[in-house]
Amino acid sequence: MTEAIHHFIEQYGLLAVFLGCVAEGESAAILGGFFAHQHVFVLWHAFVAAALGAFAGDTFFFILGRSFADNRHIVRLRRRPGFRRAYRLLNTHPNIFVLSNRYVYGMRLVGGIAAGLSTIAAPRFIILNAISSVIWAVLFSTIGYVFGLGAEQLIGQALMQHKRLFVGLGIGLAVAVLAWLVARHVAKRERDKEF
Repeated sequence: MTEAIHHFIEQYGLLAVFLGCVAEGESAAILGGFFAHQHVFVLWHAFVAAALGAFAGDTFFFILGRSFADNRHIVRLRRRPGFRRAYRLLNTHPNIFVLSNRYVYGMRLVGGIAAGLSTIAAPRFIILNAISSVIWAVLFSTIGYVFGLGAEQLIGQALMQHKRLFVGLGIGLAVAVLAWLVARHVAKRERDKEF
């Protein structure tokens, strides 16, 4: 079974990193770096997949905000906690907002839509988004790679066997749960501020 999982990750892992980074993506980028350390991927391939996914996701959300501002889903999204604050920050400090939006978990979707609804020029957004995507991908993939170094020291050479796949999946699950808890806490704080 582990051989099948290993083969599947080798074949489709970079695509999964790309698709995972289209959404929030930190756990996908970290897993990409971890599997690069385990020689399942080449590290720069993980960087590229994560950067392209992050760039595509934010650009997609920007286009949604710019092109479908009156759509009922976009209108409902504008009522989400934190949207007004994101929109206000975007209009007062657009460069800083676009460069840093992806680092606030749970704000990428809202931030991308807010950018699309704002007056920021599309070429400016695309350039800033590309810079931010590359830095973000290198940072989080490197965290995964460094975690792989640490895990190898703790677990030993057993990690180099098929058990590394289960360790990697465990890391992804732990990061996803932690990110969900943080997002839930931030959303609750935002709701409390609005009332």
